[in-house]
Amino acid sequence: MPQLQGRTAVITGGGSGVGLATAKLFLQHGARVVIAGRDAAKLICAASELQGGDHLLTHSADVSDAKQAAELIRHASEKLGRIDILVNNAGMNIKQRTMKELTPESWRQMVGANLDGAFHCIYAALPAMRERKDGVIICVNSVAGKRSGPLGGASYNAAKFGLAALGICLAAEEKDNNIRVCNIFPGEIDTPILVNRPTPVTDEQRAKILQAEDVAAAILFVATLPPRVSVPELIIKPTAQVYI
Repeated sequence: MPQLQGRTAVITGGGSGVGLATAKLFLQHGARVVIAGRDAAKLICAASELQGGDHLLTHSADVSDAKQAAELIRHASEKLGRIDILVNNAGMNIKQRTMKELTPESWRQMVGANLDGAFHCIYAALPAMRERKDGVIICVNSVAGKRSGPLGGASYNAAKFGLAALGICLAAEEKDNNIRVCNIFPGEIDTPILVNRPTPVTDEQRAKILQAEDVAAAILFVATLPPRVSVPELIIKPTAQVYI
């Protein structure tokens, strides 16, 4: 029997990159999947590529807005049943990421996309998970949430450190409810977010770094472990990338 047969997953940032690759794997393993994102047209293209039939649902939402995140979880639960797995994958970065370039508005935008959105989805999905004492929450972070440096920029790094703390605290609070929480920290990945690098990434560099399907495989690994097993943190990086 497929590893995720009968399970329902909500994946934010599901229209491209890691989210799309994760949805593809989850569907292959029997899950019902909801992909969410801000761009409705991108979600339609993703759904066409995935061909998930009645096992796939799309929902346009900006999860940095608490009401939209709550509506996503409500809609997913109504259409596909209980949410077993929540993958907080939505995130972004900007080109103007140095301290001298940041503004209060761009800071708020970055924290909203990379931290608040995960909190809003967790806040909406957690009560039902608590009630039935079961659930898996996976937060796709970044090595920037472990090792702060100029590459990610101050606002991105700060939000990712916050996301790491959120996951750790949540896991400690909810372990007796059998809710497992994992922070996954990928290194550099060849995804659309790279277009916002201040210095363009070469094709040679893209070939050396992680691919979206690499991180999706790590997410699937965590999601398919038996209930007795919890992975608090998982770091995955390109072989060529230094981790110190």
